[in-house]
Amino acid sequence: MTSFRFIHAADLHLGSPFQGLALKDAAIAELFIEASRKAFSALVEQAIAEKVDFFIVAGDVYDGDWKDNKIGLFFNREVARLEREEIPVFLLKGNHDAESVITKTITLPRNVREFPVNKPGTFTLDHLKVALHGQGFAERSATENLALSYPERQAGWFNIGVLHTSLTGREPHAPYAPCSIEDLRSRGYDYWALGHVHDYEVVSEDPVVIFPGNLQGRSIREQGAKGAVLVTVEDGRVSHERVITDSARFAELAVAVEPEDDIPAILQRLESALEPVVERMEGRALALRVRLTGRSRFRHELASRAQDFRDEVQAACHRCHEDIWLEKLEVRLEPEANGKAVSKDILGIEGLILAGAFPSELLADAESRIAEIAARLPGGIGAGELALGGDAETLLAEARELLLSRAARAG
Repeated sequence: MTSFRFIHAADLHLGSPFQGLALKDAAIAELFIEASRKAFSALVEQAIAEKVDFFIVAGDVYDGDWKDNKIGLFFNREVARLEREEIPVFLLKGNHDAESVITKTITLPRNVREFPVNKPGTFTLDHLKVALHGQGFAERSATENLALSYPERQAGWFNIGVLHTSLTGREPHAPYAPCSIEDLRSRGYDYWALGHVHDYEVVSEDPVVIFPGNLQGRSIREQGAKGAVLVTVEDGRVSHERVITDSARFAELAVAVEPEDDIPAILQRLESALEPVVERMEGRALALRVRLTGRSRFRHELASRAQDFRDEVQAACHRCHEDIWLEKLEVRLEPEANGKAVSKDILGIEGLILAGAFPSELLADAESRIAEIAARLPGGIGAGELALGGDAETLLAEARELLLSRAARAG
């Protein structure tokens, strides 16, 4: 059996609008949009430098239907670079770019070969004795087990299965094309190039089954290094290594606050906590979620000056590194153990404001109102998850803190 190398990528999500970031700061959103394109360009550059024999994308090249042809033109430009180097590209549609989702088209170079969506198809590279089997998504939701209908292995060849799947479940990813490892093993393939799950995971070594993860983190839920996989096959033996492509990352930082810490003291604690974060940035831009915990006698003051305090936190981040951007500030401070209680009479909302949890009826009403507001936001900003920057319970908690701070001043 011959020796060869290939790139296995998935979940490019080109055209992702980063709606949550856009609502907070358009400049940060644009930085991450550009990072998604840079990630794919960097991977193409790596494929050319490594002189790989072929290139696999296991679903979700695009994030959804195009507003215009710009993102299609970008993808065409990059895969055309691979064509000039005589590197074939094997492309499979996932749930985000299913046949029913993408309505616009750009003619792609001849090196791009796309798996069918109505049944499994096979492509062969005769000079390498490699057979690639795959089936893309016809519809956005694929609930059937596609793997079981994949063809039997071609004897004497290196067989690769390309599949966009959640396997037996990978929260929070939707359960699309569900199947088990045993289902995959039953095909007798040598390598399974999976997509859909955004975390890097070597699911199995016999056979080799890998989720490469996405090329670029898209939200605070997708932290850490992102990239693809470079696979080397020598006389049938498979080895693999990660290729890191992201140029911007998400991270969280919890800062413990002491009861007597005023705003300057809190900012000093934050800057101290940021020192190891800066060391781990590896030259990349960072969207940082800061969470303040502990007890504080200044919690009401912070609530009443929320925007000013957020700006102070952003300024502290920039004092530590110019490319740390505040994705969100969560102030989860408790009152002092012996702090002054706020009278219910002052608040005038019997029991509600001081309650630890919100009634289900209030949460339902808040969710309905949030949905109404989100639907009116410009440019599709409200179409994304947590369009107003938090869920109903978070937003109600922030409103409660603001009311408490005003009540404290009034008292």
